[in-house]
Amino acid sequence: QVQLVESGGGSVQAGGSLRLSCVASGYAASRNFIAWFRQAPGKEREGVAAITTRGVGTYYADSVKGRFTISLDNAKNTVYLQMHSLKPEDTAMYYCAAGWTYSGTWSRDSEYNYWGQGTQVTVSS
Repeated sequence: QVQLVESGGGSVQAGGSLRLSCVASGYAASRNFIAWFRQAPGKEREGVAAITTRGVGTYYADSVKGRFTISLDNAKNTVYLQMHSLKPEDTAMYYCAAGWTYSGTWSRDSEYNYWGQGTQVTVSS
């Protein structure tokens, strides 16, 4: 049963842009938060950005503020992550996740019980 499907990853040079998409279905679509996490080889998974499914709240990791924008299209059950000014340190597998959480805990991966398969983002210098 498909719940979250990501797309849009790829390889870009530093300074470039990418837009990731996450289509939610089933129970995943009914969670109150949808977030993007990323994990680079040898590093812990980290929360990048999150949005409430009512679209009233957005949250960002300090490392991406001002460069990434998360948005929601309720009609399409799709969450987007627009990434600008990409840096080599943004290279990672990016995952979409859905769950019930709160503004103070949005970046904890344990708060999310639905995960996509991931999409790779590679930024070269």
